[in-house]
Amino acid sequence: MYWRYAFKRMLMGVMIYFAIIFVYSVLFNVMFKLHYSYLLEGPILPEIFSDWFNTITFNYGQSMSIRSFKGETDVIKIILERVPNTMLLFTMAIIIDIFLGVYLGIKKAQKAGGFMDKTTSILTMIFYGLPIWWVGLVMIMLFSFKFQLFPSGGIFSIPPPEGLIKKFADFVYHLILPLATLVFFRFWGRAYLSRNIVLTNLQNDFIISARARGIPERKVLFGHALRASAPPILTMSVLSVLDSFSGALIIEGIFNWPGMGNLFWAAIQQDDIPVLLGNLSFTTLLYIGGIVILDLIYGFLDPRIKVGGKE
Repeated sequence: MYWRYAFKRMLMGVMIYFAIIFVYSVLFNVMFKLHYSYLLEGPILPEIFSDWFNTITFNYGQSMSIRSFKGETDVIKIILERVPNTMLLFTMAIIIDIFLGVYLGIKKAQKAGGFMDKTTSILTMIFYGLPIWWVGLVMIMLFSFKFQLFPSGGIFSIPPPEGLIKKFADFVYHLILPLATLVFFRFWGRAYLSRNIVLTNLQNDFIISARARGIPERKVLFGHALRASAPPILTMSVLSVLDSFSGALIIEGIFNWPGMGNLFWAAIQQDDIPVLLGNLSFTTLLYIGGIVILDLIYGFLDPRIKVGGKE
């Protein structure tokens, strides 16, 4: 029965989340609180369980030094301010990257060994091997300083423009350069992986049979081969979207983007334990929740997955 499968998957996800948060609590209490002697009174074990219980109930407490954009110290408010910024940049970049990478991968697989396949494979090796911090700095030097087309960092101009439309336009203006950097850096690798997945399915008997029946090549490619390749591509794409919620220390630092990665780095520099623990636990919850949802979708759609016990 599907409901048994779903219940087991959700229960496993909750148990894994609780276990990971307990490990976080132990590490932060032992490595940070003992080392820096932060408000540690009495035995450490009650502190560990107290932090663990508060974290799983979303009671992240008050920050020690970091403040929200409005000057508040509530950790959950600080985190919730940063999550939309990270989603707008990284999640949007991943979505664009998925569409471009999968489409290019399909076209590469269609004419494997051809001119486009060979040239884009060489470009993949060149661009995918570049360090992202170097790519970001080059983009800033070219488009911010040499051609002066886009701002070098930040999320708004200083001072920010007045009015909703002008403020939104200013935000998009600041978003373009880091977004283009992320898409340019990532979609080559996704195209190469998608190419190999689709190429494997193009060699199957049902593809040869479809072509022998005179089905148009576009329908064979996008209707048959892509459909058979959907599970691994979907898994790769969903995991990338989930990973994007945590942001990236390097790219957010280069472009001075106020997201989760920048918040994590600021919390490390300032030894702000509540913000560190809250940041890690929040992104962990999103990631585990997404994986559980992905498992539930697979169990519902793929008839090859045995759900509910005995065959």
